[in-house]
Amino acid sequence: MRVQQMNHVNLIGQMSSDPTFIEMDGGKKIAKFSLSTKENYLDEEGNTKDTKNWHKITAWGKWVPILEQLGAKGQALAIEGRLRSRFYKNKGKTQSFTEIEINDLVIL
Repeated sequence: MRVQQMNHVNLIGQMSSDPTFIEMDGGKKIAKFSLSTKENYLDEEGNTKDTKNWHKITAWGKWVPILEQLGAKGQALAIEGRLRSRFYKNKGKTQSFTEIEINDLVIL
């Protein structure tokens, strides 16, 4: 039996950095920034606690001009995208990082 696979991420949070814009070969641009999200949970005594997570975000294509115009630290966003893991060599060791590639974006 074949299992349907999915790579789908939905986040609502705030930009924790201004976007950085990188021009690739051929003039194509990408935007990179960090998005913070907050989660609430109850500790063992029943007190509400908050924890923050920071996510690496990458945007291509039509999202780059929007982020150039409207993207700034503190801006609230809803993001729909997919996880991407990338690998590279650094001083002979394989390094990796995971980022979220935007498919859809809403400025809140």
